[in-house]
Amino acid sequence: MTHAVQDGVAAADIAAPDFASGDFASGDIASARRVLATEAEALSALADSLGAAFVAAVDSLAGAAGRVVVSGMGKSGHVGRKIAATLASTGTPAFFVHPAEASHGDLGMITTDDAVVALSNSGETPELSDIVAYTRRFGIPLVAITSRAESSLASSADAALILPPIPEACPMGLAPTTSTTMMLALGDALAVALLERKEFSAADFRVFHPGGQLGKRLRKVSDLMHGGDGLPLSRLATPMAEVILEMSAKSLGCVAVVGDDGRLAGIITDGDLRRHMGDGLMGRPARDIMTPGPRTVPPSMLAAEALGIMNAKSITTLLVVQDGRPVGVLHVHDLLRSGLA
Repeated sequence: MTHAVQDGVAAADIAAPDFASGDFASGDIASARRVLATEAEALSALADSLGAAFVAAVDSLAGAAGRVVVSGMGKSGHVGRKIAATLASTGTPAFFVHPAEASHGDLGMITTDDAVVALSNSGETPELSDIVAYTRRFGIPLVAITSRAESSLASSADAALILPPIPEACPMGLAPTTSTTMMLALGDALAVALLERKEFSAADFRVFHPGGQLGKRLRKVSDLMHGGDGLPLSRLATPMAEVILEMSAKSLGCVAVVGDDGRLAGIITDGDLRRHMGDGLMGRPARDIMTPGPRTVPPSMLAAEALGIMNAKSITTLLVVQDGRPVGVLHVHDLLRSGLA
């Protein structure tokens, strides 16, 4: 068996700490390194072990017309809840069913359109027996995650994902540590494989993550821009006296200048006004004062990316353009209010 290496030392060679000396700090660090090295070794072995069974598992879950139902008891159940949450947030509808509750009516939550993922390190968890029997009776695809290929769970499953025989990181070899780490990672691997098969995009991801910092980072320019009647517009021939009134009314510090065909020709900002002040400004047409070819962004761009452009160009506004025509204005204050800036 290969062993992970930590600072040039194989995991199997990292001795258990001697706390008798009273040096708890060094003992704690030695314990932590031994655990992490053991679990890193397990993940490496797990990656090497993947093959046809993993593809079959992804096929089963991708082919389900309904939802993926995840179940497990004890620590496996806690991991199962996280796997279900990850699947659901990445485009594969999923939920967790407690195996003990399943035997008392919650089997009704599982339909013939669903697929089941059952987790059990031993593969002999008695509480899972009714769920396993139910899937066999009604032809519901069953994916097993277990450490024992010869177990009842693995033998019953349509696809059995077998964890490599790496010992638990607990010095007694009893507390679920290495095994649950591999289960968790395998759940992530399934979720990402399904995500990529379905070509799940950042836009799709945003639908399921509207809250928190992640939701903010996935907001689009179209979510924050000023459009419609809030968009300051003028024509090339519009006198600057009218342009200034439009700029003041919309309070965005700029006006988009368009040609007769409605396509963007330029922008007039507060800076342009200052540069031409006292030069017969009020009577001049917008075309004389505007800055042609301003930097623009599409409404579909992530707002965080638009903020990056503002920072790089030291500007506070961006015109939002679609098919050559202005459809909105994005101001740095909009990004501040959203929590992005």
